[in-house]
Amino acid sequence: MHKIAIPDYVIRGAIARRGKLNPFDSLDGPSTALLVVDLQNAFMLPSMVVEIPVAREIVPNVNRIASAVRAAGGKVAFLKMTLDGEIERWSVYYNHFTHPDHRADEFASMTRGHPGHELYAALDVRPEDFVVEKKRFSAFIQGSSELDAILKSHGIDTVIVTGAVTNVCCEATARDAMMLNYKTVFVSDANAARTDEDHNASLQYSACLARWYRLRR
Repeated sequence: MHKIAIPDYVIRGAIARRGKLNPFDSLDGPSTALLVVDLQNAFMLPSMVVEIPVAREIVPNVNRIASAVRAAGGKVAFLKMTLDGEIERWSVYYNHFTHPDHRADEFASMTRGHPGHELYAALDVRPEDFVVEKKRFSAFIQGSSELDAILKSHGIDTVIVTGAVTNVCCEATARDAMMLNYKTVFVSDANAARTDEDHNASLQYSACLARWYRLRR
């Protein structure tokens, strides 16, 4: 699990900006959705080129939150990075931001039918949950997925963001959720990055848009 370290000045700044540490006094169960970002085999298994080892450690926390959200009448959405046919449509990322030695394997691992595209087996996925494919880091950016429409059709105005990678798809999804007027909660020990430094930097940068919570045991 990541060692969480958020500097005092970040916390003081958040309080000064909004007048209190926690911007939301409570969350309404039926209006809340848990977003589980990209906990697919591509990020979970040691054999994959984009493996995030800590992601395996957060699965019990994600499952506990999912159970609590369902019990409160909310929804759970499992997001899956899906890159079928995206090499040409996302050519700048493919050609300039992925290493030539593994770019083909990375994209292949997130295409339908590849074992890497499947959700990690230890996740508690229920029949009533949503499984939503997305084409970009953020699930909310235009053209990425149907997530926004699905949530709004079920009266969701609050999202709890968990998953991998903290400072990439999770942060991008959380930022856009806030921009689309969702109450946004980012769980510090239910997100995973490659390093503690990456994880904590993302928690600091997201201080203005979300409240980080450590899952209470």
